[in-house]
Amino acid sequence: MQVRLLGPIDVTQAGVPREVPGLRRKAVLAALAVGRGEVVSTDRLIDAVWGEDPPATAMNTLQRHVSYLRQVLGGRDTIVARPPGYVLALPGDDATDVAVAERLIRQGTAPGEHADRVRVLQQALALWRGRPLEDIAGQTGLDTEAGRLEVLRLHAQSALAECRLQLGEHAQLVPDLERLTRDHPLDEGLHGQLMLALYRSGRPADALATYQRLRQALATELGLDPGQNLRDLEAAVLRQDPALDLAASRATAAAPAAPAQLPLAVRGFAGHAERLAQLDALVQEAAAARTTVVCAVSGPPGVGKTSLAVHWAHRVADRFPDGQLYVNLRGFDQRGAVMDPAEALSGFLHAFRMPREQVPAGLDDRATRYRSILAGKRVLIILDNARDADQVRPLLPGAPGCLVLVTSRNQLTSLVAAEGAVPLTLDLLTAGESRELLTLRLGAARIAAEPAAVADIVQRCARLPLALSIAAAHAATRPGTSLAEQAAQLRDTAGGLDALDGGDTSTDVRSVFSWSYRALTGDGARMFRLLGLHPGPDLGVPAAASVAGVGLPRARALLAELVEANLLTEHTPGRYRFHDLLRSYAAEQVSADRGAGVLRMFDHYLHTAHAAVMQLDTGRPPTTLPRPAAGVTVLKVRGGDEAMAWFTAEDAVLLAAVHGGAAEGLDEHVWRLAWTLTTYLDWQGRFDDLIATSTAALAALLRVGDVLGRAHVHRDLGRTLARLGRFDEAATHLDQAIDLYRSLDDPVGQARTHHNIGWMLQVQQRHREALAHSEQAFALFEAAGDVLWQARTLNAAGWLHAQLGDHRRTLDLSGRALQLLQELGDQHGEAGTWDSLAVAHDHLGDHQQATRCYDKAIQLFEQLGDRATAADVLVAAGDRHHTAGDGARAAVSWRRALQHFEAIGDPRAGDVNRKLRAV
Repeated sequence: MQVRLLGPIDVTQAGVPREVPGLRRKAVLAALAVGRGEVVSTDRLIDAVWGEDPPATAMNTLQRHVSYLRQVLGGRDTIVARPPGYVLALPGDDATDVAVAERLIRQGTAPGEHADRVRVLQQALALWRGRPLEDIAGQTGLDTEAGRLEVLRLHAQSALAECRLQLGEHAQLVPDLERLTRDHPLDEGLHGQLMLALYRSGRPADALATYQRLRQALATELGLDPGQNLRDLEAAVLRQDPALDLAASRATAAAPAAPAQLPLAVRGFAGHAERLAQLDALVQEAAAARTTVVCAVSGPPGVGKTSLAVHWAHRVADRFPDGQLYVNLRGFDQRGAVMDPAEALSGFLHAFRMPREQVPAGLDDRATRYRSILAGKRVLIILDNARDADQVRPLLPGAPGCLVLVTSRNQLTSLVAAEGAVPLTLDLLTAGESRELLTLRLGAARIAAEPAAVADIVQRCARLPLALSIAAAHAATRPGTSLAEQAAQLRDTAGGLDALDGGDTSTDVRSVFSWSYRALTGDGARMFRLLGLHPGPDLGVPAAASVAGVGLPRARALLAELVEANLLTEHTPGRYRFHDLLRSYAAEQVSADRGAGVLRMFDHYLHTAHAAVMQLDTGRPPTTLPRPAAGVTVLKVRGGDEAMAWFTAEDAVLLAAVHGGAAEGLDEHVWRLAWTLTTYLDWQGRFDDLIATSTAALAALLRVGDVLGRAHVHRDLGRTLARLGRFDEAATHLDQAIDLYRSLDDPVGQARTHHNIGWMLQVQQRHREALAHSEQAFALFEAAGDVLWQARTLNAAGWLHAQLGDHRRTLDLSGRALQLLQELGDQHGEAGTWDSLAVAHDHLGDHQQATRCYDKAIQLFEQLGDRATAADVLVAAGDRHHTAGDGARAAVSWRRALQHFEAIGDPRAGDVNRKLRAV
């Protein structure tokens, strides 16, 4: 007996199909079958059948459907009631055609002979009889599963094409790939395979034409260029690169390389043989399992959980041909920089070559896309340093074949109970394993020569791998000093930090840190302790140079010294982080130099952020900053792209600094740093973060009594709240800003606030009131001689006249504004002005000119990184195309808008989705 889902839903017995009458019965059967032998709750079943509005009789009707399906399947024991729902209990591993397909696809994508893989993949694809769950499509809550199965089919088709390319079936493959690229016009992998098949068939011109079609489709649909792989392939075709010939490419595939994110394996790993054997057994289990295998490795800090995970992962990486993913979830970061699962998912999606602008915004949507990508793949996933099960769950694949290894200080009991994770507790090394670790690091002869000293070092290090590694690094850099002398030094430096105990009260791991710390050069030790003050999860060389008050070359040398001593890790080129215990120890050592180090660090971030925001938005008035302290490195940010890249790299650090600066007594830095973040957060649609940083800034300003700063922040908060539709709160903040600016006799501040009030009122369709504020703002800017903001306000007035129906007045005002803004080089203001002109031209009947203006506005907003406003303009452009009867162009604009809205988590994505469904 088998349930078939890869087409119309039915049941087969001995290969003979049996009809399941009734769409709702089919939906119940499909939901149970999708559950893969697991309990499916009655709530989930009801949702699958009736959606969000089930009838009052849904439970009784569900029970009748289950009873009927039991008869179809051959007995009561085929669907078993098990709280809180039911489980499909058909015997065997092939109870559904999906299970068979996934097994065959795993076999067909594993390393092996290409001819054998072709045969297996063709068997898998033959199981599809049409669209998955075809007869209940769009009528139940199972559309996500149907989409996953379509992605699985495409994965198998791409893998089959790859194998056939390797077998030399180029000409025979071309028609199939042409059909697939028609069905999937934006799929770069399929287009690359078609280009290669055409080239090897002696049709290079057609291969280049295929690239151009894809390039045009991507530009039209998404505003993007093909990825680097496709661009490289086009260049190779143009130069007739011999590497494209079959003989030169037998060892490589046309598809992008699988992700390989594992960190560098620890040198001289020792011990834990039993745990490694247990992990090895899980690989076999993952190959045969019907669900993803999850293992939760727990143990105290410093016991070697990460080292074990990474060492073992490298050992079995070849068993996971579709890639290895790794993320440090920072679950126990003392500065509060715990990674959000959504951030981790974004990194994983990027690893599978998903462009940043296509990554969905919400956690659930990212998790769904992630599970779809992993369907049918064999991927090893290392989730390091997890805080709890809730942080891990969204990162678990939905299909069998993958293996997830989670490390945590906590035992993650709920993950074991609910997700069936295999628990594995890591203990301290044995004395013999500790000796083995030292032998691997220092050599057998040196260890054998001083067994008593080695035993003493092992005891002092509490058999903790982190401490032993530091001790080994210390001894390795002093080959002329006996181990007995070093053991004596270690005894002499014993202290009493219970948090670094390692679980053995007879020893003090702090002494190991102290021993290695005292062996640093004076400048190295100073750098080490000052880095313990850093608020973020990691830092770059300029920040390290600033906190220590040294130049960049010296900072690099000192960081290299700390890495060599195992006291710091360079986790990516140019960025460094501590082990949690070492960060705590470093921060403890700071005394007299603390205040100066913190000040230099905050000065670095504040002055660099100010330089970056002025490159992002030339319309922002600069704020007056105190001179940075001596020794601070301020980066020279060149252009908006470099500014956006810097903000993105330092995002978590900057937020941590805003929220942690008050504790350091740096309220002036807090509010100014929050001010520098407003443009970046606003353009990224990060309104919750923007409100949080502005609120922290306002509290800091109240403490220092800075009235002008309060006026600025009230205005920023008002503008942000207005964007969220919280107009009453927005009006309160904007009114407070006006009052404060008046009390300070600041006409420019008043003008900026009137401009913001005008924007808020026009959103509420109160256009005449808005125009009055806009005209008042213009008069104040004119009196102050602020030409740039006169131009921006002219455009605001032009926009409002368009809303009031006077489109020729809009062309006059916004046309004057455009000329001024272009002369001043204010691209953001220019983009908004093109939008106003587009609306006016459209209403005056010049649709061609309107389209040109919309395109100019969209190009500039996207180029600047203002995704929120770019999406607004794309929606308007789509509306214009739709009104003009061009549904295809409308859909293109709306799809691009939807991608921006989804990426920034804007709820208007739902409105755009409805527009797309309508066309």
